[in-house]
Amino acid sequence: MTRGRRIVVVLLSAFAAWHVFASFLWIGPYSGIRQAVPGDLLQQYMIPMFGQSWSVFAPDPINGDYRLQIRATLGEDEDARETEFVDATAAELAMLSHNLTPPRAAIHANEVTSNLFNAFNRLSNEQKEIAALGYYNGDDWNDRLSAALAVTGDPALATAYFEAEQTVTAYATQVAHAVWGEEVAFVQFVVSRQNVVPYADRDDPDVQRPPVQSVPTGWRGLLEHEGQSRENFTNVFLRGMELSGQAELIETRA
Repeated sequence: MTRGRRIVVVLLSAFAAWHVFASFLWIGPYSGIRQAVPGDLLQQYMIPMFGQSWSVFAPDPINGDYRLQIRATLGEDEDARETEFVDATAAELAMLSHNLTPPRAAIHANEVTSNLFNAFNRLSNEQKEIAALGYYNGDDWNDRLSAALAVTGDPALATAYFEAEQTVTAYATQVAHAVWGEEVAFVQFVVSRQNVVPYADRDDPDVQRPPVQSVPTGWRGLLEHEGQSRENFTNVFLRGMELSGQAELIETRA
């Protein structure tokens, strides 16, 4: 074996050892051994590419489906029109079906939806009413939303919800531009969860799934973060739209 090949083998072995060690620390119960990895290096390495958990197993398996629906307002003033809702979750999950090498992008909608749903349910009733209002006019709409949430309940819960909503708003903005192009002025999203049939009732042919639980949120302004690529997102997401049978909702993009 040449020296170059030995170096490659050593580097690959070291990476494999690090990956197994990092996965063990991430998946296992939290303990002081995590301090062996300085700072937030472990989280930065594991998220978003390698994140995983034991939530699919007993005693607390995943027992519900999340859904993220998004629509937009195209144009402004008297020429403005509202689009139909697209099902972002269905578009992403369609990329997982019958695919041995699914893209990581196929689970983003589910993750951001579950985070927002859980954060919303911890808000006070007053904060939930604030979230249901429309915030989109003016360049300071985002700051006004954050301030309104903070003064109507626990500031810590308001911050957690606001951060979760920021992620969904940025995601919805990408979806809107991918599906409807440059005319997008505002976006609105509906986050919901529907539990599965309880295990004890699984053999009952007449049993119905529990009702859908929705998070009411109003219209929001557009939000994009540094490093986001409309082109890359569009290329991936529109493929999911086609696979999920929503191709007719895609409009010609400017």
